[in-house]
Amino acid sequence: MAEDLEGLGRKIKAAQHRQHRTLDAALAPLGTTIVQWDALRAIGAKPAASGHELALATFQTDQAFGTLANRLESRKLIERRAGEGRRINHRLTPAGATMLDAANTVASDIRVQLFDALTDTERATLGVILDKLLAAS
Repeated sequence: MAEDLEGLGRKIKAAQHRQHRTLDAALAPLGTTIVQWDALRAIGAKPAASGHELALATFQTDQAFGTLANRLESRKLIERRAGEGRRINHRLTPAGATMLDAANTVASDIRVQLFDALTDTERATLGVILDKLLAAS
């Protein structure tokens, strides 16, 4: 019997929602959220990236990322400097790097918990299937 496509889409969304909810709860004691951690992670991975590049990397609009960057800058987790033309470059501060390291540890532990129900083979298969879906978009 073929899987109901609406049901399949809802299962993907439910798994994503569970991951976000669990990560947000685990990151809260550090004083951060999944959205802030994702931004710090993107900035850490690509120092001097523009706001537009970081918005794409974090699945946000340019405006939403700009608002988030303002909050991170006010908390002294990132710094922004004028770049070439109208470009604004983003970098982690030492406090931002410390927050990112701590959040990465928490996120790693949560991922292990969330995917514990799957065998290594099932995880690999899921990765291949998701890659195939994403490549078709």
